[in-house]
Amino acid sequence: MLERTGEGRLAAAIPAGERVYAVGDIHGRLDLFEALVAAIEADDAASGPADTTVILLGDLVDRGPDSAGVIALARAWQAKRKVRILQGNHEEMFLRSFRDVETFRHFLRHGGRETVLSFGVDKEQFWPASLEEAQALMAAAVPADDIAYLKSFEDMIAIGDYLFVHAGIDPRVPIGEQRTKDLRWIREPFLSHTDSHGAVVVHGHTISEAPEDCGNRIGIDTGAFMSGRLTALVLEGTARRYIEAVQTEAGSISTTALAA
Repeated sequence: MLERTGEGRLAAAIPAGERVYAVGDIHGRLDLFEALVAAIEADDAASGPADTTVILLGDLVDRGPDSAGVIALARAWQAKRKVRILQGNHEEMFLRSFRDVETFRHFLRHGGRETVLSFGVDKEQFWPASLEEAQALMAAAVPADDIAYLKSFEDMIAIGDYLFVHAGIDPRVPIGEQRTKDLRWIREPFLSHTDSHGAVVVHGHTISEAPEDCGNRIGIDTGAFMSGRLTALVLEGTARRYIEAVQTEAGSISTTALAA
């Protein structure tokens, strides 16, 4: 069981010699993702040698304008360094949409239109199409290797005293017995649970204006698709800090390092 520090925070640690960057929900914001990738690379180089792991917490797709570009960049980054990716509820909806028309309908209502168009589907064909026709257009446009790539995403990752998931966990259930549905979709009773989970849970899925460190959990979905703010949590030893890529009022992207 983790002990609490004098400030009441759980004294969680990453194993010695390791460094972790966890990135919140990207949701098709390739511009923010590109900036954050560059900032993470620069930060890792400046922070000294380490066994570094990058974890993308899921929901790479939907809502923002370039889900296809985000997938391509994630794949390219993964080819160069250790990048592990969790499957979020939006990846789940996307994948199910290829075989189930009702899921496809739900997917379109929650940012899926932007995803489909980012793969090069012609708007002039897509907008007047029936649901079944639109589904067929998507199936023809999305490469099979991208579908296989999304299917390869993980459900949970444990490193040291931290557990990384997309949405959260059911606090009433042992970690080893968690349902996939809860890992990708849960909000309550996870968000309001104040006791220890046995590990500090790092998650996305639920939007907050700023990173939300509640001691037993850390939420880092800062609503990139609508706020223009994409957040990464940096963990090393017992230290926590943040790097953010932020769209300014003028439309440019800047990155900022923040203390926990």
